[in-house]
Amino acid sequence: MQEKIKALEAKIEEAKLGGGEKRIEAQHAKNKLTARERVHFLMDENSFEEIGMLVTHRSSNFGLDKNKPLGDGVVTGYGNINGRLTYVFAQDFTVMGGSLAEAHASKIVKIMDMALKNGAPLIGLNDSGGARIQEGVVSLGGYADIFYRNTQASGVIPQLSAIMGPCAGGAVYSPALTDFISMVENTSYMFVTGPNVVKTVTHEEVTSEELGGASTHSTKSGVTHFTYSNEIECINGLKKLLSYLPQNCEEDAPALDYKLGNEIREKLNSIIPQNPNQPYDIREVIGGTVDSDSFHEVHKNYAENIVVGFARLAGRSIGIVANQPAFLAGVLDNNSSKKGARFVRFCDAFNIPLLVFEDVPGFLPGTDQEWNAIITNGAKLLYAFSEATVPRITVITRKAYGGAYDVMNSKHIGADMNFAWPSSEIAVMGAKGAAEIIFKREIKEADDSEAKWKEKEAEYAEMFANPYNAAARGYIDEVIRPDQTREKLIKAFKMLENKVDSLPKKKHGNIPM
Repeated sequence: MQEKIKALEAKIEEAKLGGGEKRIEAQHAKNKLTARERVHFLMDENSFEEIGMLVTHRSSNFGLDKNKPLGDGVVTGYGNINGRLTYVFAQDFTVMGGSLAEAHASKIVKIMDMALKNGAPLIGLNDSGGARIQEGVVSLGGYADIFYRNTQASGVIPQLSAIMGPCAGGAVYSPALTDFISMVENTSYMFVTGPNVVKTVTHEEVTSEELGGASTHSTKSGVTHFTYSNEIECINGLKKLLSYLPQNCEEDAPALDYKLGNEIREKLNSIIPQNPNQPYDIREVIGGTVDSDSFHEVHKNYAENIVVGFARLAGRSIGIVANQPAFLAGVLDNNSSKKGARFVRFCDAFNIPLLVFEDVPGFLPGTDQEWNAIITNGAKLLYAFSEATVPRITVITRKAYGGAYDVMNSKHIGADMNFAWPSSEIAVMGAKGAAEIIFKREIKEADDSEAKWKEKEAEYAEMFANPYNAAARGYIDEVIRPDQTREKLIKAFKMLENKVDSLPKKKHGNIPM
């Protein structure tokens, strides 16, 4: 028995070495942790239980039978993160480049099935060169098995992906099917086809970083939601993100203890400029409303005219969607509509109440927007809010113009409570443009058309550039002082915490794609 135990211990040590000491040293030389080190820093101390450590591949193609590393290039198992059950897989680039084949895929599939059955989050630490070409179609089948389970788990358990190295080909589609993607600057890449293939097919000269680096995907494509300067920061970011999320769609996110006190925030009174055309940073409004230092922004560098993220209000997790007047005046466009819609749908899937701060002058005009389907993309945000059944509250801080007023969680599409600050302007369009249309003849016939235009602009503004007409019709529940915002929101969300709403019976809707 002692000999068998020693043999087992040797096997375990061999598995932990992965691709061997030299390859591990090479990994460290590139400022990258090994797969096991990543899991170590992610999970609570001594909580990780590995599954499938002794699994090997089953192929003899192209001499693979002479190279059968234990674990087949992926570490899988379960443990706790801040005391909460979480499942994880971490691909090991030191073993055949982290390439995926039958046994590798079966380990990931097993852990995904366990996460789904037990209703706990799944985290994938991705570091793979793609399919293992020596195993042919078996590798492709393994990817499809994973993609299918990503889809089945979507909206049931939170799925988080961290790109910890180069991920190419099929390796990028599983992360794309998950809820949030994190990347590490300068060491992680995502692309369907690499720079060499791009050069061959399109004759474009492009580096890996330019084609699919963290900066590219966080600013241009919007594929990734978070970027970090190193792997430890990335792992800590995953932990923080998870703290705002429930275990599954049947539960609520964990709430922190909070004792109510003086919830008046006077600094909110001085954020909105006197000049209605002057920008301000909506993050000041968010920071002045939510619990101190609790706002965790998502997609920070992409579509910056809208701000989305998680925060806590009186200890409870909420999702925030806010127009950003400091960027493109806060207009809605293609990218901001898609960004907002996806975040709204995630929050709705996982019982996270939604808070909307609205200051929107409308949709961005122009051929670029129209030719790139602003109609369809704007409808995505409209659809997302309209189908959401979680508690939904809107605070209009300044402008709420045109169709964008409807889209940004208006009472008409199912918002539960709508507040407005005295600085609110709720109208079909801005006073200047409206006056030009309504009083076109009078302005044209006036001796001083410019003066007449300004007169009519002031007349229109007096009538509509305020929240009181909307409040008179019940579209706004209450006009409040800015410093009352936090207090009103705490009470409103408390009132709505047992909200029950249901959609018409159907298989699923057909969101504009």
